[in-house]
Amino acid sequence: MINEPFILNKEKIELGQNKEIQIFVARLPSGTVIKLRIHVFRSKNPGPTLLVMGGVHGDEINGVETVRKMVEDKTFHNLEKGSVIAIPLLNVYGFINFSRDASDGKDVNRSFPGNPKGSLASRVAAALTRNVLPLVDLGIDFHTGGSARYNYPQVRYSSKDVESFELAKVFAAPYIIGKSAIDKSLRKIMGSQKKPQLVFEGGESLRYDGFSIDNGIAGTKRVMQHLGMINNAPEPKRKVIVFEKSSWVRASRSGLFRWTQQSGAKVSKGEPLGFINDPYGENKHTVLAHQDGYIIGHNNAPVVNAGDALFHIGYKIQILK
Repeated sequence: MINEPFILNKEKIELGQNKEIQIFVARLPSGTVIKLRIHVFRSKNPGPTLLVMGGVHGDEINGVETVRKMVEDKTFHNLEKGSVIAIPLLNVYGFINFSRDASDGKDVNRSFPGNPKGSLASRVAAALTRNVLPLVDLGIDFHTGGSARYNYPQVRYSSKDVESFELAKVFAAPYIIGKSAIDKSLRKIMGSQKKPQLVFEGGESLRYDGFSIDNGIAGTKRVMQHLGMINNAPEPKRKVIVFEKSSWVRASRSGLFRWTQQSGAKVSKGEPLGFINDPYGENKHTVLAHQDGYIIGHNNAPVVNAGDALFHIGYKIQILK
C-alpha cells in the first residue's frame, strides 16, 4: 500500500489527483510509436491500489470495452480511499491488427516479466512489470474466449491462493474457477509478488457481449466497495457457482459443428450437446456430455477437426449463497 506520490514516466501523481500517463514501449518499422496509456485515479485518502486492465490479448475486445466504459462513466473518480490504475488496452499492436499476439507472433501473457530490449511482446510486458506493478496491491485482468470460443462470465484465481479466492467471491461472477497460474503470465508474476490477481473471462474474441461486459463492471464495483473505495455496488443477480474441476468435450471426428446447448447450461452425463455432420448429408454424430455439470465455455466454430475443444464443462461444484 503506497500512500506517497506515484512516479510514472517521471511524472508525479499525488493523493487526490487523476492523470493520464503515456509510456513509450517501441517503434514499429513504419515509424509508428507504440505507447502504453495509463489512467491513474487517486483518492485524497490513502488506501490500496487496484489495477484494472484489458487488451492483454489484442483481439479480446470485451475486456477493452469493460475498462474503457468504466473510465468513461467515471467509475474511478472521487474514490473514498485508495487508488485505481486503469489500462483499457495493453497490447496495442494486437488490437489494431485483430490479433491475439504482438508483431513477433508472441503472446504478451506468456512474456512476463519481460525485457525492455526484447521482442515487442516482451517489451510490452516489461513496461507493465517495471512501471506499474510496483505501485499496485491487487489486480483484475479482463479477457474473453479465443479462437471462436465463448466463455460464460467467470473469474479465475490461482489455486491454493486463499486471498485471491476470497476476492473472487466478492467479485461474484456467475462462475468461479481455480486454475494454476501459467508460467510467464501476469497472474504468475503477481502471485510471485504476493499480490492477489483475478482473471475475468467473458464472451468471445472480436465480438461484443453485453452480458459479459455488464458482469465485469458489476464485479469490479463489488471489489471496489469491499476495499472501501466506493460506497455502493450492485448485488449479484445470479447464484455464484464454484467449480473444483473442469474438462473439455472434444470432437471425435471432423465436420460441420452445430451446438444445441451453450455456455451457462446445466447438463447431465450422456445428454446431447450438439451434432457434427459431414458436408454431404451422409453422416451425423451426436456430441454427448461426459460429466454432470455446467457448460462454462463452448466453441462457436461452424467447422471443426477431430480433437478440437467443443464444450468446457465444470463440475464438482459449490454454490455460494
